[in-house]
Order: sequence, then structure tokens, then C-alpha cells
Amino acid sequence: MSPGMGQLTGLVAATFTPLTPQGELNLPVIGPYVDYLLQKQGVRSVFVNGTTGEGCSLSLGERKQLVEEWCRQGKGKLDQVIVHVGCLNVKDSQELARHAASVGADAIAVISPFFFKPTNAEALRMFLKEVASAAPELPFYYYHLPSMTGVNLEVRAILEGIENQIPSFRGLKFSALDLRDLGQCICYCRPRGWSVLYGVDEQLLGAVALGVNGAVGSTYNYLGTTMNSMLSAFETGDVALARNLQFKLQELITFAGSLGFGLPMNKQLMSEFSGLQLGPPRLPLLPCPPDHGKLIVQKLRDILAEQ
Repeated sequence: MSPGMGQLTGLVAATFTPLTPQGELNLPVIGPYVDYLLQKQGVRSVFVNGTTGEGCSLSLGERKQLVEEWCRQGKGKLDQVIVHVGCLNVKDSQELARHAASVGADAIAVISPFFFKPTNAEALRMFLKEVASAAPELPFYYYHLPSMTGVNLEVRAILEGIENQIPSFRGLKFSALDLRDLGQCICYCRPRGWSVLYGVDEQLLGAVALGVNGAVGSTYNYLGTTMNSMLSAFETGDVALARNLQFKLQELITFAGSLGFGLPMNKQLMSEFSGLQLGPPRLPLLPCPPDHGKLIVQKLRDILAEQ
């Protein structure tokens, strides 16, 4: 995909990073991972090195190795390999952007720096412009995640005139709860043919009603089939079924929250449910307690059995 060749739509799996028990990259898992997403979950695109992938806990070299393997294993199979290249400094982000372009990634995305933070929309646009300029041939997406970055700028303000600074800009991943701001972003992006992808899995149906093009999320790794059914039900007018399927995901997230749901538990859930050996999270995160992992896996199986 190159700029101007259509919108990014549907479900995109925010991939977990496979690690060995010793915490090193476990690249041989990625081939089976691709096949699992395609054959078991009906998910055809991936978002690599994002929050779910612990991208900010990996070295630049590790992030490059992961991208190379996802591009190699996904070639001819996946529709899109989108690479998150955000870092705390612009030089590292540019290096990752150039690398993503050189190995065949389909698009890049960037989160805001979150140590020294941009103080206004123009400062953030300037940062995004510098990163995008390193790989101008790739579609470029802004990744909005204020709960992690602490950057609470309104996205609609960030979008204002961004096409004049970033010709390759093609949309955003909106991972926040403000549906008013989301709606204003959709209103701005739609006439320009840009994609707005939602990133709060348990609220996807509300965002779909507003008009998002698709979604990027961790739960689509193991609930892709269910959430694709939800999207299909909404598109065909079966709102009752769509709501019921969204409620199922909310039930899972609510139950998981009572056990301390976070990246470690989410990664353990994917490992046990899929059979893929994804390993532990990287420090400072600690592994999910085994008993909690068993409880959440059983809850997921119970929920799926009810459908």
C-alpha cells in the first residue's frame, strides 16, 4: 500500500512480542503466529511494536528484527504490516521509519513522546513531520494514547492542516475514551479519505456507530472471529447481535479487571488460548500469576461457549 491507495479498514491485531523464558526475542514463533491470526481469527493485518508488543521496552535492534520477521512471514499472506516507530527522541524514530520502509512494511505509526512532552498541537505536528519525512513513501498514522503518554491534546486540533506538513498522512489510531473528539476526527478525516482506527476494544461498537473505519487492539489476537462477527452484524442491521457480542468482550475485560488485567495477563491469555509460546513480559512488568492465567482462560472459553 502506498499513499493514496485506499483506506485501512477492519480489524488489526496489535501483536504481542514473543520472548523466551530468559526474556530474549523468540522469532520462530512469528510464522505460526501469522497463520493463527489468518486461519483461526480471520485477522489479516497487524500492528507491530506498539503498546501490546512492548515496543518501548525493546532496543532499536530488537524492534528492527521483529519488523523484519513480521514482514518476511507476512509477505503474501497478511494484508498490512503496520509498524509503530515511536520513540522518546526523533532520531531513533526516524531510524526505525527508514528501516520499516527498507524491509517492506506497509505503513508506519507514531506515538507522542512522553518524557519531554509536546505542549501544543503544533509542537506535536512538528515531531510527527520529522519522523514521517524519513519514510515519505509509507502511509503515516498518528497513534493517540493519552492514558500512557499523558499527552491529552485534542486530536482534532492536531489534525488541523496536517496534510500540508505531512503529505503521507493517512489517518490515526485513536485509543482514548473521548467520543466527542473521536467524532470530530472522523468528520475531518472522512472527506480526505483517511482512516480512523479505534483502539479501545471494549467500546468498539460505539466507535463503529460514529463511523470509524476499523480497529487496532490486543483482544483481536484471540477474539478476532467474535469481533468480526460483531462488525458484520452491525453492517447488516442486526444491532441486537452486535450489542450482545460487544457485551461478551466487556464481560471478559470486567472479569479480568478484577484479577488485575494488564499486559502480563493479556499476553498470558493469548499464549494459553492460542497455544503459541509468547513467554513473559519484559521488566519492569512481572509475569501473570499462573492461577490468574488459568481463571481468565477459562472465563474466555466459557464466554465463547455461550455464543
